[in-house]
Amino acid sequence: MLHPLFGADDYSIRQALNAIKKSIGDATALMTNTTVLEGKQVTVEQLHAACETVPFLAEKRLVIVEGLLERFEAKAKTGKKKAARQPDQPEEYMVVAEAVRKLPPFTECVIIGGEVNERNPLLRELAVFNKVRNFPLLNKSQLSQWVEGRVAGAGGSISPNASALLIKFVGNDLWAMASEADKLTQYAAGRRIEEADVKAVVSDAQEASVFAMVDAVMESRLNAAQELLQQQFRDGAAPVQLLTMLARQLRIIFQVKEMRSRGVARAIIQTKLGLNAEFILNKAWAQADKYSIERLREVFHKLLEADLAIKTGKLDGEIALEILVVELGQRGVVPSK
Repeated sequence: MLHPLFGADDYSIRQALNAIKKSIGDATALMTNTTVLEGKQVTVEQLHAACETVPFLAEKRLVIVEGLLERFEAKAKTGKKKAARQPDQPEEYMVVAEAVRKLPPFTECVIIGGEVNERNPLLRELAVFNKVRNFPLLNKSQLSQWVEGRVAGAGGSISPNASALLIKFVGNDLWAMASEADKLTQYAAGRRIEEADVKAVVSDAQEASVFAMVDAVMESRLNAAQELLQQQFRDGAAPVQLLTMLARQLRIIFQVKEMRSRGVARAIIQTKLGLNAEFILNKAWAQADKYSIERLREVFHKLLEADLAIKTGKLDGEIALEILVVELGQRGVVPSK
């Protein structure tokens, strides 16, 4: 009844969520019996009410809670004075855990989180009475198996050298990897995918376009950002995929900026961030010089708002991204610090 899913691999988390949805039953009935809650703001009363609501003309209802685990991550200490008590008291995670411990038989509750510490108190409490599923980023060996499986699932095959080259180009972003593997399978049309096919089909074009869109958004160049967004839509990119890629790039820029400020060497930064593609590191390196921490945080916050609007059904995906670009394009550039 309870499904805690967390980790850095958002693609696999979403696939797991889709599998849960399919196991529940009729998709049409589920649409009217699904509630999505923002975990960082939801109260225990709201969570309990959502889980206790009887499904309408269906056997099951689905409650999805995003960001609840992050709410109980340890707060960083600031200054010499003792930090004020946080709104989330230490014992609150127990109250939350109790709210989802005894779900009614008609409710499936999915708790989705990103990268959280294994000492996260809510995660540890949930693990006591329920299996939690962690989705870390795949390493090279796992990526190779994943690519082979994806291609085979579509009726194709790929050589080891071609798989290695694809991984070098794309890295461990499974959203992008799935798209590129599918394109290669269609391109090969039944024969084995070779290195030449990867070089012909997979390029840095999409990454370059996303980087360019990040630049345009960050610098409030509204017309350019809108055109780049529309081009992504014309190329078949899904709104959730674009949001993920934009968020990923912002995280990389932020991490590069932070580690450089501590004097971490370039090679170590590349290794720590798992950036197999040199192109990605080069762009992030340049963008880290251009944008302030404040601007990065502002844009990332807007991305989260757009993501929530899409997942809760408040806005169509493409419309949500168009609004996002316009909102960010209506302010001036914050210089780098």
